[in-house]
Amino acid sequence: MSSGIVCGCNIRTNCMVPLSLPSSSSFPSFSYNSFIKPNEGFLLVHWAPSNSNHKRRRRQHGIVASTNVASPSVWDDWKPFKSSSTPSLSDILWPSAGAFAAMAILGKMDQLLAPKGLSITFAPLGAVSALLFATPSVPSARKYSMFMAQIGCAAIGVLALTIFGPGWLARSVAIAASVAYMICTNTVHPPAASMPLLFIDTAKFHHLNFWYALYPGAAGCILLSLMQEVVVYLKHNFKF
Repeated sequence: MSSGIVCGCNIRTNCMVPLSLPSSSSFPSFSYNSFIKPNEGFLLVHWAPSNSNHKRRRRQHGIVASTNVASPSVWDDWKPFKSSSTPSLSDILWPSAGAFAAMAILGKMDQLLAPKGLSITFAPLGAVSALLFATPSVPSARKYSMFMAQIGCAAIGVLALTIFGPGWLARSVAIAASVAYMICTNTVHPPAASMPLLFIDTAKFHHLNFWYALYPGAAGCILLSLMQEVVVYLKHNFKF
């Protein structure tokens, strides 16, 4: 190979390497050839004197640049999340007030429904409140995802109990099916995964049968959705 300068650049990382050419006094004229190695992902440019009488040498000098960035450590998930901004007092107060008001209303409804042996306040709605009030813009807090997941996972819990009876097998199958259902429908809503467990392990819900898909989960989410709209309005219009 004729003497010259070879510059290699990893085209997968879009890096750029400044190339310093010899002065014209060293070589009368230059020509270059470029080619791509598909298997290696490098673009090589070879600069060499165009004078055919120049003595050929076997030595070549190359520069290979790479901008490989180290992948995140597995321990990064164990570190506190660093937010780009500090939440204001209103960003903390309004979601907290919304959660308080929602649980207070549900508690009052429990008192009215108690003579009929019904209840609408249950643990998964606490997790739903955290999503809707604290992180309303995340995909799992979308109304469509919430209702689809709540209804679907609740129905899966009823089916699992009907087929397998109470026990570890019904719980395992119900959770596995719920996760698969939310992934297939693109409606991942974490609080809904507790709906099958709640139905299988709580005898007072068994008499609801498939009505459990609508009550208390979906019914409670309607109230929380209305309260979320109030919280979002207050956060956007009353900042302090």
